[in-house]
Amino acid sequence: MPEPASILDQTRVVHAADRFVVVDKPAGVRSVPGNGPEGRVCVEAWVRARFPLADGPLTVHRLDMATSGLMVYALDRDAQAALSLQFMKRRVAKAYTAIVDGVPAGASGVVELPLRVDWPNRPRQIVDHDLGKRARTEWRTLGVEQHDGRPCARLEMVPITGRSHQLRVHAAHADGLACPILGDTLYADPAPAPRLLLHATSLAFNDPATDERVEITSDAPF
Repeated sequence: MPEPASILDQTRVVHAADRFVVVDKPAGVRSVPGNGPEGRVCVEAWVRARFPLADGPLTVHRLDMATSGLMVYALDRDAQAALSLQFMKRRVAKAYTAIVDGVPAGASGVVELPLRVDWPNRPRQIVDHDLGKRARTEWRTLGVEQHDGRPCARLEMVPITGRSHQLRVHAAHADGLACPILGDTLYADPAPAPRLLLHATSLAFNDPATDERVEITSDAPF
């Protein structure tokens, strides 16, 4: 995969308003700063460079480095607080497209498996029915296609909760879909895909200035 700095150039603005901006993040680049010089290469820094009048924290939510798709960044402190509150109160609607290794049973369903961080193996998450936090994913099959000569399902996955790596664990776990997302090197054996085939395809929230509903979509690049 190319270096993150060159991947970052693929970021694009899909919606800009006075108090927020929605971008389409490429796979292979951080959403927010990390450790060391390489950690400064992130979409948050890309947004700040292009909106120099932005004030205060910009980040409202995150996508995994390996995941692509829609993210909203605030452009002022009050907007960041208002948008963050919408995420906390689950007033934001999100949907993802994924291609999984195999075909889940049934055309649609719900996975509810509580998650917590696997401390010795961070950033991995594990299912823990005693200590894990509630995690719920709704899914439906969009179609079945062939990858490397075997059937794989294209899914819409809707995280009702927003736990770290939730969709990846719920797809891979034996008590979930038992069909890991193609390209997931954390929760499955490396599968025939050049990247994690997970893309944030839709995002809906209320404009912090007008309270009108904003709905943005992005087609999966796979």
